[in-house]
Order: sequence, then C-alpha cells, then structure tokens
Amino acid sequence: MSGLVAVTGATGHVGGRVARALSSAGLAQRLVVRDPARAPDLPGADVRPAAYGDTGALRHAFDGVDVLLLVSAAEHADRRSQHRSVVEAAAAAGVRRVVYTSFLAAAPDCTFTFGRDHAATEELLTASRMETTFLRNSFYADVLPDFVVDGALRGPAGSGRLAPVARADVAEVAVAALLDEAHSGRTYDVTGPRALTLAEVAEQLSAVRGEQVRYVEEGVEEAYASRAPSGEPRWVLDGWVSTYTAIASGELDVVSSTVPDLTGHPARSLAEVLA
Repeated sequence: MSGLVAVTGATGHVGGRVARALSSAGLAQRLVVRDPARAPDLPGADVRPAAYGDTGALRHAFDGVDVLLLVSAAEHADRRSQHRSVVEAAAAAGVRRVVYTSFLAAAPDCTFTFGRDHAATEELLTASRMETTFLRNSFYADVLPDFVVDGALRGPAGSGRLAPVARADVAEVAVAALLDEAHSGRTYDVTGPRALTLAEVAEQLSAVRGEQVRYVEEGVEEAYASRAPSGEPRWVLDGWVSTYTAIASGELDVVSSTVPDLTGHPARSLAEVLA
C-alpha cells in the first residue's frame, strides 16, 4: 500500500506489536499516543500526541493519514464518547479506511456489557462512510492468568466455552488487514484454535504454574457480592460479572479460521501463550 498508516495505542500490547511489524516491513507510519515519551522509537515512524477524547488533537494527528488502526480504548464510563471523537476526527481528516479492534459477538444487547461499547463504535464507523474492517477478538489468552485470585478462577461461567486468542495473533491479523485492501468491508471473528471451559483453562494454568488453579462456579449475585469490596462502580462490576455470564451464554463459543487465513500460521494455543 502507498498511503500513510496511523496506529493508535502504539504504547500497548497490540498496537505496539503492529507498529513494530510495520516498521520492520519498511513502511512509513504515524503513532498516535497520549504520551509521546512512551512511544516506541521506530524507523519510519513519526509521533503525534492525542488523547481519545481530544477531537482537535486527533484531527491534527490524522492529517494526511490514509488507513487507521483504531485500537479500542480501555474500559471507561465514557468510552463510547471517546471513540466517537476518534471516528469524527478521522472522518474530518479524510481517513479512507479504519481497522477497528472490536469484540467477539459485539451487539447492542450482547451479554458482555463492555461488548456493547464495541457494537456502538462499529455503528459509528459504519455511519461515517469510511471503509471499515472489524476485528472481533475473543478474550486475550495473555490476560487469563490475571483472572486468577487466591488460586481460583471464580465466576458464573458454568460449562460455557471460549477460544482465547493470543495478542500476538491479533496484532498479526491487524497488520494483514491494514496492508491488504481485500479486507475492506469485512468483519472477522478472531479466536484461538480451541474452545475451552474455564475448568480446562484452570487445568492449563495449573500445569504452567506448578500449583493448583481451580475453577469455582459462582452464582450471579454471589459474583457481584464477591467483587463489591473492590469499591468499583456498578458499571465496572457489570463488566466483570458479564465476562463470565457471556461465556455461560454460549456467545463466545466460537472457533474461527481467521488467524491461519490471514497470517498463514495456526493460531497460538492457550498452552503456547502461557509457556
């Protein structure tokens, strides 16, 4: 491709991997970050500071950009507004195509409450008339160890399954989508190679840690009660609990071929990521 690529979230796990891959391929890019001091120092990259809620700074950052990787903002009470600022600034700057890191089963009424933000952002991007590619990622395999508290995965997930995906695979899929116009207008489910129950996830975590990790089934109200001492507001608790109820619902029981189709190699398994 000949146009300028902009990468948001270049200081993070996925955006950083994408930026490094583009640099290794010798492509010019613009890194849009909140803190320029934390931006990776990469050949062929220039850095422009902009926070997701700052439409003016975003408009300047996107000037001259052809294709944008929009890495979704961290969960926030105003995340939809933050994303709206990005979409409006990109459209005003003349960005032609956007690749957006969405979430598996994103819908206005999906069980995972944070996934509803992604559905709203997809709607904004579609209405903007820019070309789009939506990467609907499963939960990150790399993050699952953080769900363990006091040696247990606790939540109302029942016997539901999910196919966690490696951040590295998501980044490679994003690079492929950025560089090939054939992915314009497409929505991809991005998953790992196998759907697992949380009991099976706990077994794999146990093997890696060398100590037992259990899956402990909670009821929904029990899950809220166990998380209430955190002091977080209700919308955060809703997101935490619905992480598990989304698994129980079956909405995340999806195994796609996106990673091998777009990267040319099998998706990394949870065991490979944990190792």
